[in-house]
Amino acid sequence: MTWFESLIELDKQLLLWGNSFHSPFWDNFIYIFSGKLIWIPTALMLLYVIVRTEKRNSWWVLLFLIITVVLSDQISSGIIKPLVARWRPTHEPTLQGMVQLVHGYTGGCYGFVSSHAANSFALALFTSLLFRRKLYTWTIFLWATANVYTRIYLGVHYPLDILGGILLGLACGWLSFYLMQRLKPECRQSRSTEQLDKHIYLIISVLFISVLLIAVGNKFLLFLA
Repeated sequence: MTWFESLIELDKQLLLWGNSFHSPFWDNFIYIFSGKLIWIPTALMLLYVIVRTEKRNSWWVLLFLIITVVLSDQISSGIIKPLVARWRPTHEPTLQGMVQLVHGYTGGCYGFVSSHAANSFALALFTSLLFRRKLYTWTIFLWATANVYTRIYLGVHYPLDILGGILLGLACGWLSFYLMQRLKPECRQSRSTEQLDKHIYLIISVLFISVLLIAVGNKFLLFLA
């Protein structure tokens, strides 16, 4: 067995291990958390904070933030996935019957690299460099990490898919922020302001409240069932 084959086999074993911790509560919670719904309050709060703190430069910041996510999403989904053409675990013939599915969700055919990982970490790095607040940085990267683990739990991505997506997302986030600095240096949020600190706490509160609502709602639905 070559080193590459050993790496792929290890990747499969790590996937099966990470996919093995299932329960009715976590199945529903992670299925919802991994969906697009969780992005809505996050995106709205980031939009609000950027507009309030960046003032006249907010449109430029939002433009580069959109470029960050679009770049990571299109490179991962539009270029790398069809080029590498690695089956997702849910479509891999040698893993049929071994991967635990949630609500029959299998995702698309190809999984390398993970667009979830790329988009989450691209947004996390770009906004962390923009706000430059340690509490926000820890929170948003924790949110991104939890978001990408859901893909292993659901069985739709291998750990290497996630790692590749993370590296791509970090590269896109850094590149987009670097270009913004060079082209529009006045957009850098480097000043320490009480207003920004208050808005950072608002973003973090919305993130935690969103997670709490999913957990409470899920628990209530399981109780009714």
